[in-house]
Amino acid sequence: MKNSRLIIPALLVLFSACSEATRNTATTKNENTGQTVANKTDSLEVKLNINGNVATGEPLLLRFVVYNNTDSLKKFCIWHTPFEPLMSSYLSITNDKGEEAQYKGAMAKRVMPPPASSYTQVNPGDSLVANADLLKAYDLKKGSSYKAVYTGGNMSGLASRDTVTFIYTDLH
Repeated sequence: MKNSRLIIPALLVLFSACSEATRNTATTKNENTGQTVANKTDSLEVKLNINGNVATGEPLLLRFVVYNNTDSLKKFCIWHTPFEPLMSSYLSITNDKGEEAQYKGAMAKRVMPPPASSYTQVNPGDSLVANADLLKAYDLKKGSSYKAVYTGGNMSGLASRDTVTFIYTDLH
């Protein structure tokens, strides 16, 4: 009983740590015309891109873009994103057999709540780009097909609907 008093508040803090207005509004139907209208999002949007064709010794880059399609300044926590040095696994990368690629990078322990220096901002209508070398973080095999999904949203407050597929090939 004593442990549950500590665990429940800790879980609440963990799940709400870096989140700030990250929900999207869906499409709605205009009652006058009957047409579906896309509402402007009230959150940041993440897009992923990976080019699996790399030369020997070159990085296998994940391009991580955060878009602010709103009319106001938005902030997000850089923890569990490529905007900080490699400190945690924030991708789920699986091969065509469904096997998860092993994460081999550092795993940081965090102080909660995150300090103000852990946040960055995106101006209205602007975007931020970060790149990460997947070969430094994940055990990927040449010639294999992979699917990558961003999973760091619980910490960063960012959401991505992207599932990126790539084949890790070595160009000579």
